[in-house]
Amino acid sequence: MTVDEIFSSYNDNILATYQRQPVIMVKGKGSVLTDIHGKKYLDFFPGWGVSNLGHCHPKVMGAVREQIGKLIHVPNNLYHPVQAKLAKELVRITFPGKIFFCNSGSEANEGAIKFVRAWGQGKKFEIIALQNSFHGRTMGALTATGQEKHHKGFVPLLPGFKHVPFNDLAALQAAITSQTAGIFMELIQGEGGIHVADKDYVQSIRKICNEQNIVLVLDEVQTGLGRTGTMFCYEHYGIKPDVLCLAKSLGGGMPIGCFIVKKEWAGVLKPGMHGSTFAGSPLACKAALGVLKAMSAEKILANVKKMGPYLKDQLQQLQQKHASMKVVRGLGLMIGVELTIDGQNIFKECLSRGLIINCTQGNVLRIMPALNVTKRQIDKAMFILDKAFASTAMPARINV
Repeated sequence: MTVDEIFSSYNDNILATYQRQPVIMVKGKGSVLTDIHGKKYLDFFPGWGVSNLGHCHPKVMGAVREQIGKLIHVPNNLYHPVQAKLAKELVRITFPGKIFFCNSGSEANEGAIKFVRAWGQGKKFEIIALQNSFHGRTMGALTATGQEKHHKGFVPLLPGFKHVPFNDLAALQAAITSQTAGIFMELIQGEGGIHVADKDYVQSIRKICNEQNIVLVLDEVQTGLGRTGTMFCYEHYGIKPDVLCLAKSLGGGMPIGCFIVKKEWAGVLKPGMHGSTFAGSPLACKAALGVLKAMSAEKILANVKKMGPYLKDQLQQLQQKHASMKVVRGLGLMIGVELTIDGQNIFKECLSRGLIINCTQGNVLRIMPALNVTKRQIDKAMFILDKAFASTAMPARINV
């Protein structure tokens, strides 16, 4: 298809639910994407964190090639060895529990909501979530999402949800009633603008859940699997959840998600209470095993622990130069830059110069490179970002 034919097909045949940029990608390798004209882009926001190991990682591609000639799909009323192997590995690196496989982060969170409701047995059904959160687009996950702009056009939403301010323990405690069944939270609010939960806050919530018999659900769809420098973000807080939701980078580009329930509560969901046609397929599970193998063999976490502080330091140096850079925050390779100007202009300028980042909440740049990013790639990204800021109308910061 020609460029015009591709654009026309999208306009004529695909719902306009995304604000797409006029760039057609045809190839990706590592942290580099190539468009239909042969122009290369340094990708510092690979698929909203899906491609944590970069595009077309050899171990992921090798695993997929090996599996695709054997068995692609099998229904979940039968067994297959690849799902068994992946489940065992995920339990090993998280906590003693049992897993439900699905296809996306929204589905993982949706399943966790159903679990909390089933656990409450109709007596406890309320779920407390946090303002500014994002948990997905399906109706349950959408209801848990604490941003009214995403709710518009879809009311009435699922009943039984409350939203309280992030990092405000008193507000959360005040929202708890005898009918509170679960607390749903991201440890770092990604779509909300890269806001990091305080350690004391999270540890207090864990204690409250223990004391008041409430299910603590952690949405690590974006923070999980090395993004913050530990395999899972909850490790920074010295706690473990009752339910853990994963997706995005788990498949290295293949769609797969899951939620893990601690072993003591594994019997809550019984046969027939939940299901998913495509979930946990041999192909997706094999890709996930390739991801986990690569993370171990290539010492990915060590690279995040090294490159995360370097990236943050380089951004803070740019902040001293550009007055429109208000705050740099985040953990590991999950960084947000809050601006005093419209971030979309910076995003588009970076894109035109060959750097892919993200803008969320209107004025927060979200920078989340592949976990195997190099110092040289970070330096190149900072050079482009510097030029993008310099091209705006804001004056440079003057140090006196």
